Amino acid sequence: MFGKLAIFAVGYVLGARSGRERYEQLVGLARWLASRDGVQNALGVARSAARAASERAPERPGNRPAA
Repeated sequence: MFGKLAIFAVGYVLGARSGRERYEQLVGLARWLASRDGVQNALGVARSAARAASERAPERPGNRPAA
């Protein structure tokens, strides 16, 4: 538990020190990546697979069907 907390703390400090400029670079990269056709296709396949898996899952009390 302490190891995970330490890793999180180091990541947080390094991220906070990198500043707004680096944050904007990362946001731009994420937006560019999300706009790529290959990424959109992969997301569609993943959504379809998740939907199919949830439909095949056995009904159990307490589980709500996916909307």
